[in-house]
Amino acid sequence: QVQLVESGGGSVQAGGSLRLSCAASGYTYSSACMGWFRQAPGKDREGVAVIDTRGSTIYADSVKGRFAISGDNAKNTLYLQLSSLKPEETAMYYCAARLSCSGAYLFPWKYMYWGQGTQVTVSS
Repeated sequence: QVQLVESGGGSVQAGGSLRLSCAASGYTYSSACMGWFRQAPGKDREGVAVIDTRGSTIYADSVKGRFAISGDNAKNTLYLQLSSLKPEETAMYYCAARLSCSGAYLFPWKYMYWGQGTQVTVSS
């Protein structure tokens, strides 16, 4: 079965960096659209960055220039490099997969499979 396992979250000060990883299994990784999403307490889940099978990426406006999504097909792993982090970006960060990839979207409802999340806490 499809399994997504995130890691790399933690606590950092404002301006700091983290690298999140998502280990995928149970499907052909290279044929899926993948994405990172986040959800803060009391807020809706929002798209952060997504990547399609050709490597094309889409970022939320709020993270452009600071976050970078990438994937390693050989390792079946998705990454998210977070830089210049802000306190308001404290949230649970989730990895998600869309197996019938006709395009990458930042909309959470487009993705069927989700990991359990990894917490990112940014202090001021």
